[in-house]
Amino acid sequence: MPYFDAASSAPLHPVARQALQAALADGWADPARLYREGRAARLLLDSAREAAADAVGCRPDELVFTPSGTHAVHAGVAGALAGRRRVGSRLAVSAVEHSSVLHAAAAHEAATGGAVTEVPVDRFGRVSSDRYDEALRPDTALACLQSANHEVGTEQPVALVAEVCRSRGVPLLVDAAQSLGWGPVEGAWSLLTASAHKWGGPAGVGLLAVRKGVRFAPQGPADERESGRAPGFQNLPAVVAAAASLRAVRAEAAAESVRLRALVDRIRARVPELVPDVEVVGDPERRLPHLVTFSCLYVDGEALLHELDRADFSVSSGSSCTSSTLTPSHVLRAMGVLSEGNVRVSLPLGTPEAEVDRFLELLPGVVSGVRERFGVPVAAAGRERAASGSVPAGAVSAEPVPSGPVPSGPDGGESEGERRGKLVVDALGRRCPIPVIELAKVFGDVPVGGTVTVLADDEAARLDIPAWCGMRGQEYVGERPADHGVAYVVRRVS
Repeated sequence: MPYFDAASSAPLHPVARQALQAALADGWADPARLYREGRAARLLLDSAREAAADAVGCRPDELVFTPSGTHAVHAGVAGALAGRRRVGSRLAVSAVEHSSVLHAAAAHEAATGGAVTEVPVDRFGRVSSDRYDEALRPDTALACLQSANHEVGTEQPVALVAEVCRSRGVPLLVDAAQSLGWGPVEGAWSLLTASAHKWGGPAGVGLLAVRKGVRFAPQGPADERESGRAPGFQNLPAVVAAAASLRAVRAEAAAESVRLRALVDRIRARVPELVPDVEVVGDPERRLPHLVTFSCLYVDGEALLHELDRADFSVSSGSSCTSSTLTPSHVLRAMGVLSEGNVRVSLPLGTPEAEVDRFLELLPGVVSGVRERFGVPVAAAGRERAASGSVPAGAVSAEPVPSGPVPSGPDGGESEGERRGKLVVDALGRRCPIPVIELAKVFGDVPVGGTVTVLADDEAARLDIPAWCGMRGQEYVGERPADHGVAYVVRRVS
């Protein structure tokens, strides 16, 4: 079964499996003890730390192992903020950071009353160093920036942002979870975090690197292990396997990067050709080599993932309809791109070319089948249908009017012609992708210059209706509060 979700968790690397088994036999003792078994365990721990530090690009005494990547982020953010509390309590983060960073920021706000400045991104999900420069203020204690985005693969200009932070005297914490297996993070960063299961190591091992000279005050009860930054007895076999697998994937990275990038390029090019109404998101050039994300109009993300799973393909999604919160991914929302029918493909090392070809052969039929189940008219997936004069389901009114100026009514108010040039679609209580499907069904029933107002209370509509307009070449007028939900107004221009 093709597994295309390495960005969530990569399959255990063979080297990790071998190292784990060996360390289970030789690394079970307490590395803090001075007897023979303890010394053997300590040698394994020191060797793993040196290997990991070499891969990160820091000194061994700057790096500690944590119980997870999330723990590393939380400890790094809290420790750096506490170490610089005399400077201030402001934290700067990009709008597309991993949830672990955003949760740490929210906890900081709740516990200390500190402020969080969110740095916006462009439509590719990329920040600019100028925006970070604007976000840094005299009371900014810490800035955070991921090296590459976990949902769309866009690589961030870490070196440029790090230089801005250095010039302003603000430490930069880099979440390198998605990129560390591909290479070291460039630039003068101050703190770095990563997670072993993202590169094919075992779950339950994270890395936290803190450069010498960075003010850092570990939070929570003091502990003698891992410089007090990760309390508790280390899972030494997992740590050894994590370091060994990181070294192994780095040795394969150069060749696999070229090979997987070619496969991802094929997906990026072929999906829009094979499937109507698709938006490929993320930076087309400055991106991770193994990851591609695209969104399909008129498709329920959960249904699409289930159908792909039935066809033996494991992928993930940032669609609101695959989330228990029914809100789109904060990454897609920050980018302002289509969220419905979202699919993230992230290829593990060694993915055969034939599996990608089979995915591309299968995808059009799967998307078409999901759209058919949702009652999407054939013409909606490519062009708008001609006006029929009928009143589609969900429409409050739908009467076509002649194009051109329409005279005002005798009382100076809205004329009959003006009223007939407008259409209201009630999609309240209906989740993605229904509001956009209802919009597409009726759009041909208004003349050029006419408008369709969609009433919706699904948060995804705020992204998907403007995205539909952009893909269709129609005008998104804007939104306004309604008695229930929000009214989204679209004008037909062609």
